[in-house]
Amino acid sequence: MDWGMQNRLARIIKPEDGRAVMLAVDHGYFLGPTGGLEEPRKTIEPLLPYADSIMLTRGVLRTSVDARWDRPVVLRVSGGTSILKELSNEDITVSIEDAIRVNASAMALSIFVGGEFEKNTLVNLAKLVDEGERCGIPVLAVTAVGKEMARDARYLGLSCRIAAELGAHFVKTYYCEEFEKVVEACPVPVIIAGGKKIPEVDALTLAFDAVQHGAVGVDMGRNIFQSDSPVGMIRAVRAIVHEKASVEESGRVYEDTKRVKARRAAAS
Repeated sequence: MDWGMQNRLARIIKPEDGRAVMLAVDHGYFLGPTGGLEEPRKTIEPLLPYADSIMLTRGVLRTSVDARWDRPVVLRVSGGTSILKELSNEDITVSIEDAIRVNASAMALSIFVGGEFEKNTLVNLAKLVDEGERCGIPVLAVTAVGKEMARDARYLGLSCRIAAELGAHFVKTYYCEEFEKVVEACPVPVIIAGGKKIPEVDALTLAFDAVQHGAVGVDMGRNIFQSDSPVGMIRAVRAIVHEKASVEESGRVYEDTKRVKARRAAAS
């Protein structure tokens, strides 16, 4: 792995502890104006100070993130379908030149193992890895799960291993029982997806369990920006990932931040 590739990865997965907190705000590329992301800039700005990196599309990056922020960008480069159609029918939608132009630290692409267009997405991953290697930009493979797919260690282990075999430099997947088996069989770092909105304590438990069983960190979106205290939630997740806080300790970070905001609102 060349210096540029190593440097970009080190901006996302912090070398001090080998951990990562990614803020996912790329949902609109197939969901449209997702709840909590109707006005991306208003959502993103308060959260950026607490994220190690941000995962988003080039459109939201250019319109809704101040270029003076120094947070690494994990650029969503796959798409082409909406929630109204077959999601696995994705293609690469961003050129490597544009990824370089926006100073991306990594490129993200979904693969749909077991999906109708499985082969297309896997070939797209291989092609993107070739482009990334040529220009020193790592590739994050996102193991998307279709409605009929079980989120178990056997399926997720299959998806993650295939992604790594095709050259992905790190993988984003879901947490499951026996998750340590998924990690052991995947020779590149694994990051956990937050998934759909769940109660805050459950999301914090998910983050805690994931890093305890081998994940290098989390890429969380809806469980942060759809929370009643988004800043409190990302601070709590950060405490788990980087400060080795327990679920109970991180819950106090969340509640304390929420109370401070409430007091300020009442005083204004």
